[in-house]
Amino acid sequence: MTDRKKNTNSSSSKFIFWIIGLIAVCIIGFIFLGNHSKQESKPKETIDYSGQPYLGKKTAPVSIIEFGDYKCPNCKNFAENVIPVIQQQLVDTGKAKLYFLNDSFIYTDSTRAAKFAESVYQELGNKTFWKFHDLLYKKQPEDSKYEKMDVYNETFLTETLKEVATENDITKVIDNFHAKKSDSAWKKDMDLADKLGVTGTPTLFVDGKLFEGKTLDDLTKMVDKAAKAKE
Repeated sequence: MTDRKKNTNSSSSKFIFWIIGLIAVCIIGFIFLGNHSKQESKPKETIDYSGQPYLGKKTAPVSIIEFGDYKCPNCKNFAENVIPVIQQQLVDTGKAKLYFLNDSFIYTDSTRAAKFAESVYQELGNKTFWKFHDLLYKKQPEDSKYEKMDVYNETFLTETLKEVATENDITKVIDNFHAKKSDSAWKKDMDLADKLGVTGTPTLFVDGKLFEGKTLDDLTKMVDKAAKAKE
């Protein structure tokens, strides 16, 4: 664990809240929780996206990364309230692909959940990964005291996987997890988070460049600009 992680008592205490939203005639709260005020903007980085779970079309010109921790309350909020809007506005329209990468730092079971999810992705593919991913956030304990408790144990993770996979598939995932086959994928994410200077979750990057905007409109403009640069 790096000093960056050790010095983070609670990611929620450092996040900036921002709300946007008019879709059709309905006001939608778009809450993005990132600690961008604590990190310097870095130049665009070349990123290896191979072997990473994503939403969207392979042909989408722009790649968005969300760095998240399954035990982070703000990531839960982001997954449930923001990702659907990003998916509707940018992913389903073919403008961008959305990748999820791990920056698991809150507690021991953050890392366990991340590695288990990587095993799900390796054995069962992208579609089942996202179902499992969403369930982990849905089942995240609401009481903040659980942040420093070992909640995501193997029994919990296995029972959660049972909701989206067969017994045979579950065996494959558990065998993968026990053999530590997912460790390198998790480390790849963590190394990239350190390289990019990520200091809180959730944090977004667009084609390797930190998103420092305040609204969905800002994100859309950044995606459009990145797409135009590739024309």
